Amino acid sequence: MMFGLAALIPLVLLGAVAGLDVVSFPQAMISRPIAAATLAGALMGHPARGLIAGAMLELFALETLPFGASRYPEWGSASVVGGALFVAQPAGTAGALTVAVCAALITASAGTWTMVWHRRLIARWAAGMRDALTSGSGEAVSALQFRGLASDAARAALLTAVALVAFVPLEYSILAHWTVSDVISRAVLAILAGAVAGSAIWKIVHSTKGTAWFLLCGAAVGSLLLLVT
Repeated sequence: MMFGLAALIPLVLLGAVAGLDVVSFPQAMISRPIAAATLAGALMGHPARGLIAGAMLELFALETLPFGASRYPEWGSASVVGGALFVAQPAGTAGALTVAVCAALITASAGTWTMVWHRRLIARWAAGMRDALTSGSGEAVSALQFRGLASDAARAALLTAVALVAFVPLEYSILAHWTVSDVISRAVLAILAGAVAGSAIWKIVHSTKGTAWFLLCGAAVGSLLLLVT
């Protein structure tokens, strides 16, 4: 399934909304990978496959702690890209999930720098409006807010569009020469994602008394349910 303009435009718009949700507005968890990738899959007619890509990306995203002005991956737009790339391949295509997740991780990393650029742009705009802002001008505050929202949406849309245009042909090229079975490639990807998620969870909760036992019990119950089903 190659991307035409009719498929690209909705995905770019979704990427803009998801990227905007990361920091600017409305921060309604649309940007979480499991949501953004599922929505991307839904736009392409396969929400369940988008959910699979989103769940895998969510494990990686657990490592991110978006506090204050720290630098962190831009998961919203990246997850749209990852979900779309996975759904673009026929079900059962060996390596499709691995390539899609890797492309999303690269996009999320690139998104970090676009967010830094955007913050610097807002700072320059605010500096140019310093007198009006310090005087308490409501119009100046509103203007800066709307310019920030519009520019952030444009940033996320451009990131999504560039990533899709770059990775779609690259994905087809890589998968044409892929030799590892889908089972093995997914297993390796799941192990890596699980390791990242596990370390992220432990880093956050390890100082809480009794946490280790809760984690062990949870892992045991989850493993048992997996074996039963």
